[in-house]
Amino acid sequence: MIITVPTNYYKQFDADFTLDVPGEGFGGWHKANLELNTERTALVVLHAWDAGTHHQFPGWHRAVEYFPRADEICSNVLPGLLNACRNNGIAVLHVIEPVGSYYQSYPGHQRAVELVGTESPPLEQIEKDVTLLNLEKFKREEAFPGKHNLEDIERGFGRLDIPMAVKPIGNEGVAATSEQLFALCKEKGINHLIYTGFALNACIFQNPGGMIDMRRRGIFCSVVSQAVTAVENKETASRQLAKELSLWQTSLFFGLVYDADDLVHALQNKRARSLDRMMR
Repeated sequence: MIITVPTNYYKQFDADFTLDVPGEGFGGWHKANLELNTERTALVVLHAWDAGTHHQFPGWHRAVEYFPRADEICSNVLPGLLNACRNNGIAVLHVIEPVGSYYQSYPGHQRAVELVGTESPPLEQIEKDVTLLNLEKFKREEAFPGKHNLEDIERGFGRLDIPMAVKPIGNEGVAATSEQLFALCKEKGINHLIYTGFALNACIFQNPGGMIDMRRRGIFCSVVSQAVTAVENKETASRQLAKELSLWQTSLFFGLVYDADDLVHALQNKRARSLDRMMR
């Protein structure tokens, strides 16, 4: 079914060369009522992690400052959004971090594995010399995530799980690789993925099942702004400027940006119209 949803987009034109900074002439953010085909759209929950508490894994939480924001989104934003999609014809798919076995028993993951069959071999890797290994070690210990945090992070990943509020239901697809997510999309004729999860400028853009890999396969990749957060740094954290920049990048390079309330209301109105027709 085709529904109409208020949709955010960024006008990246026209630069005004009468200004000292021509880019300040761009149109900026706008909103338009655009059509969405619910039968060919899926909501994706990517890397929603149960990362424990700061008390349990202080080193992990020291390095990943967005965990509290992610927990709030999983508790207060995603449940309503997931219910609206599940009840109104938009498929729900999940992309997990393939560590351990916490995801392997889900029927939707077993289906994804069957759909793919034999996975493509891993990308060939360049040989690493001692200098490169030392650079990687330095970066890991002194830039991110910090030598003193590594043990906690390893312990945290050892008990990784999906938060209860956003666990897959029934036969919802669960992908561990880009090939699995694409196979799940092909199975249902999905050509538009609307992403939620963590974090937009890291895993959602770059990891297997993320926007870069799926866009290369022709899939339109959008995002729900209230259902994502981003990796922030010291200079951006107070205003979440990295998230704002990443929403702009999504609009410019991948797809469109939806507000959670707009998407939920559009889906609920669809349901109300369907019930009204049935009562006539």
